[in-house]
Amino acid sequence: MTEWIPVCRVSDIPVLGARRVARAQGLDVALFRTEADQVFALLDRCPHKGGPLSQGIVFGTSVACPLHNWTISLEGGHAAAPDEGCTPRFAVQVQGDRVCLRAEELAHHATELSRPSAGPVATRSCQQPCT
Repeated sequence: MTEWIPVCRVSDIPVLGARRVARAQGLDVALFRTEADQVFALLDRCPHKGGPLSQGIVFGTSVACPLHNWTISLEGGHAAAPDEGCTPRFAVQVQGDRVCLRAEELAHHATELSRPSAGPVATRSCQQPCT
């Protein structure tokens, strides 16, 4: 049996905006609310350069990444052509005004993904050649 975890109320997510849900492991989950009050959940990571989708602009059933304006489908997590890539999506259930996510997905889905490191915070040894 699937266990659904209440994470917030629909009214906690701004219309045409987002709210982040922290997880014990892995990146946050971004909850998005459309103008029609539909709620979607994606990993808070653009497939392009790892930008925080929760800080993007929601329009229709898409979100524009705040870093490079890639358009990501809220329904499937796919980047709009000509861009390519996909961000993991999470199942959402709205019960009245409560937004619920699957416990199993919160605990294990896409926990291996991280944001890319660049510049002085990269964890590459100076002894290794650049590739």
